Amino acid sequence: MKCFPFHTATISSAALRSVVFCFFIATATTVCAQDFDRIDATIQLYPETFDEVAQFDRFLSRDFNTDEEKVRAIYSWLITNISYDPEAYKLFNYNFKDYRERNQKEERSRKKIIEHTLRTGKAVCEGYAMTFEKLLTLQGIDNYLIQGDTKTHFKDIDRKFDLSHMWNAIKIDDAWYLFDTTWGAGKYTSKFIKEPSYYYYQIAPSEFIKTHYPEDITDAFVVNPPAFETFSRQPIYIVSSLALSAYTTSYTGIIDSAQQPDELEFGFKETPSQIAYAYDGEMLPVNAIQEAGEGVYFTIPLQRDAKTLLIYLDDKPVLAYIIK
Repeated sequence: MKCFPFHTATISSAALRSVVFCFFIATATTVCAQDFDRIDATIQLYPETFDEVAQFDRFLSRDFNTDEEKVRAIYSWLITNISYDPEAYKLFNYNFKDYRERNQKEERSRKKIIEHTLRTGKAVCEGYAMTFEKLLTLQGIDNYLIQGDTKTHFKDIDRKFDLSHMWNAIKIDDAWYLFDTTWGAGKYTSKFIKEPSYYYYQIAPSEFIKTHYPEDITDAFVVNPPAFETFSRQPIYIVSSLALSAYTTSYTGIIDSAQQPDELEFGFKETPSQIAYAYDGEMLPVNAIQEAGEGVYFTIPLQRDAKTLLIYLDDKPVLAYIIK
């Protein structure tokens, strides 16, 4: 069960269709930034935990009017107050003897997951996504859960589909949008690091499909989506970076050292202040950076005996490759 971009923890699951993780959306908003500031400020006054979902629901009905305001409020509260905790997944019994018992247990488990998320402030991605879904449904807002796959580590390049994440699709003003509150809350290495972000709030589907692949490809909300095999062989796009929209070089995520020249070529449509690279962990600066139209172009020497390659922009990792 994977839940965070790059260096994520993997948690085994026994059932519930091996769920976990979340994200997707279109572009365009219906509430101005000033209104978002008001909503986010209001959420800061809410309790950090709730005893029951109905209590949270009453707060939303009292303080907000439009669907967009309520969606923003729930998202803001979740990314601010819920911490990712792998231990949360172990609290629920997913063993069953037949499909009837499975369905009953899944419904009970969903209720327990939501209650645990609200009361303790801890969850894995099911907790984030199911709580989001429940509150939206209580407010009469059309939405549904999406299950799918994500790429978060070198080993995810060129592997088979893995149903390992969960996110939300939400309908606002007759348009469907994608959201991932789990990834919006922060990141997880050996522990959870809280970094609330609105990057995953109504993120463009064309960007989302680079990191999230739904079980039902129609849930990607993109025209001519890639086959999973194509998605799997792409480099890892480490989100919240220039890499998602500005990467122009055509390498797949697998760099065949026997087929490449002594230097690898990269380009970005925007201009970062610093560029660096790392083979198997050792970071080195890129000194020869050339302007290319509105962006930059640079080369790095190919280290043929390396296993991995990371590209950094402004000290942040943005692209990951494996080398064979």
